[in-house]
Amino acid sequence: MGILEKIAEIEAEMAKTQRNKATMGHLGLLKARLAKLRRELIEPKGGGGGGGEGFDVAKTGDARIGFVGFPSVGKSTLLSNLAGVYSEVAAYEFTTLTTVPGVIRYKGAKIQLLDLPGIIEGAKDGKGRGKQVIAVARTCSLIFIVLDVLKPLQHKKLIEYELEGFGIRLNKNPPNIHFRRKDKGGINLTSTTAQSELDLDTVKTILGEYRIHNADIVLRYDATAEDLIDVVEGNRVYIPCIYILNKIDQISVEELDIIYRIPHCVPLSAHHKWNFDDLLEKLWDYLQLVRIYTKPKGQLPDYSAPVVLKDGKSSVEDFCNKIHRNIMREFKHALSRSEICQPKYLIQIIVIACGLLMTVESLRTLYQDFLNFCPVTTTSLPYDTRPHPLPSHQLLIYLTINLFSNKHTRQ
Repeated sequence: MGILEKIAEIEAEMAKTQRNKATMGHLGLLKARLAKLRRELIEPKGGGGGGGEGFDVAKTGDARIGFVGFPSVGKSTLLSNLAGVYSEVAAYEFTTLTTVPGVIRYKGAKIQLLDLPGIIEGAKDGKGRGKQVIAVARTCSLIFIVLDVLKPLQHKKLIEYELEGFGIRLNKNPPNIHFRRKDKGGINLTSTTAQSELDLDTVKTILGEYRIHNADIVLRYDATAEDLIDVVEGNRVYIPCIYILNKIDQISVEELDIIYRIPHCVPLSAHHKWNFDDLLEKLWDYLQLVRIYTKPKGQLPDYSAPVVLKDGKSSVEDFCNKIHRNIMREFKHALSRSEICQPKYLIQIIVIACGLLMTVESLRTLYQDFLNFCPVTTTSLPYDTRPHPLPSHQLLIYLTINLFSNKHTRQ
C-alpha cells in the first residue's frame, strides 16, 4: 500500500470515529501517524530531486511574498500591475507554468513578489506540480491567497487545507508548548491551565508513535493534539497571510460591504487597479518591517536608503550584516541614545562579544567608552572596584546611577 492510500485510509477512519473523551487517545494516535506519512510524502527517505525548471528563484530584497491560488483567479494580472513585470495572461487555466518573480519598492523596502503556478485540489500530494509550488510558498515572508470573488469561498478552505498539509500555518503563532527530550524518567507532563483534549495518556500515545518515551512537556494553554504534533515534528512554518478577493468590479456595493468584514481580507480589482493602496498598507503591517536610517559622522541622516529589518526580531548583528558582513568581525558594541528615557541621555547597552557573554576586558572597554561619551559625576565609583564579571543589567543600573548626571561634567 502506497503513502497516499495509507493517508486516505487514516483520514477515512478519523472521519468515522466519534469525537469524545474516550476516543481522544486513538484520534491523537491517528493524527500522529498522518503527520508522519505526510512528512514522508514531502521529504522522501531516498532523497528528492531538484525543484524543477522555473521554481528555483533566488531570494532577494527585504521580504518575499508569494501569490497562491487556483488557476485563472488573477494572480498574473495582479503581479503585472503591482510590479510592472510581464506574466502571461490568458482566458484559459494554467497559463502560468513557472514561477514569475517581480520586485516592488514600498516605504524604502525592496519586496520580492512571486507569481506561482495555480494549484489544484491534492496539490500537497503532488498533483499539478503542487509540491514545488507549496515548497516555494514555505520560503515566503507573507502569502497572498488570491481568490475569485465570484466563485465560492470554499476555495479558501481548500487552499488552506493544502497548505496545512505541507506544514504551513497561516496567521498563527507557534504553540506555546515546551518540549524537551531526555534520556530517562519517562513522560513528565505539566500544565499551567486546564486541558480539554490532552491528558497524560493521550500525550504518551502521540509520543509513542514517534518512539519518544522520555520527555518533559509543559502546556501553557489549552492545547490540541495537532499543536503537540507540530512541536514534535519541528518542521512547521508560521507565515502571515492576506486573502485577496479579486474582480470586485463584478459585484454590487452591498456585497462588497459584506466582504470587507472578512478578517485578513483585501477586496480589489487587479484589472482596474482598484484598492491597491489598501493592499500595500496591509502588506506593510503584516510584514512587520522597520526602517533604520544611518547617520554618517558629522553629516545629516541619510533618509534615501534605510536599512530595513524585521521589527522586534532583529539585533545589532542583523543590522551590521545588512550593511556588510565584514563589519561584524571587528564589531565590539553599540551605543544608542534615546531622549524619551530617564535620565535624558540614558544609554541602552547592546554588547556582542563571545556569543553575548561579557568578559572583564569587554566591560573595561565599555566603561572607558562611556567615560569618553557621557558627562559623569566627580564621585563616580571606579570600575576596578566593582565585582567581576558584572551582569549587563547591573552594569546598566550602575552606569545610570554613577555616570549620567547633568549637574557635573567631566574635566
